[in-house]
Amino acid sequence: MRNTLARASFRTAVNLLFFSVIGTFVLASTHLLTEDTIKKTEEAEKLKLITQLLPTELYDNDIIQDTLEVAADPLLGTPSTTVIHRARLNGEPSAVVLEAIAPDGYSGRIWLIMAIRANGEVAGVRVVTHHETPGLGDYIELPKGNWIKNFDGKSHANLPEPGWKVKKDGGQFDYMSGATITPRAVIKATHKALKYFETNKDKLFAPAANEEHKP
Repeated sequence: MRNTLARASFRTAVNLLFFSVIGTFVLASTHLLTEDTIKKTEEAEKLKLITQLLPTELYDNDIIQDTLEVAADPLLGTPSTTVIHRARLNGEPSAVVLEAIAPDGYSGRIWLIMAIRANGEVAGVRVVTHHETPGLGDYIELPKGNWIKNFDGKSHANLPEPGWKVKKDGGQFDYMSGATITPRAVIKATHKALKYFETNKDKLFAPAANEEHKP
């Protein structure tokens, strides 16, 4: 009886080990087979979003590959390392595309991507992800309205500090009645990201590591 139970347990363990190995092999193989496709799809989606923010005539470099990893920073609202894309035209810096997070939306964090020209002007801002109330706070999305385009062309040079607020608070940005928290959060995050850009401009536009030793 004891030997029978031992043999049954052994067979069960062997079967579990066999299927675990097979399952791991299948997952690993699937990952390897789809990794390049997934990467290309992600890059295509990112380039599509970047193209919305930056006119293609503003750069002639490979903006997907010309990147810089930056550490988490309170001005960006980012909790971990993010990637900044650098746009160059004829070898000269023309713009950067960076990620920022507004932590204080009505329903939590609002993820943004924004492009800033070398002269400090916002080329464009887009909301990537949010959980704002549908029909009320979601007008920050471009498909739901043009509010997000209010940032186009804005800079600290042409819009001083007091203007970076909704009109209700004495600023220059419109808002939807009953949904003030959402635009406040996006305006504040964009304003802080501009400060980050101005503080780190030289570092952001530094040549890529593989270009430093070119003649």
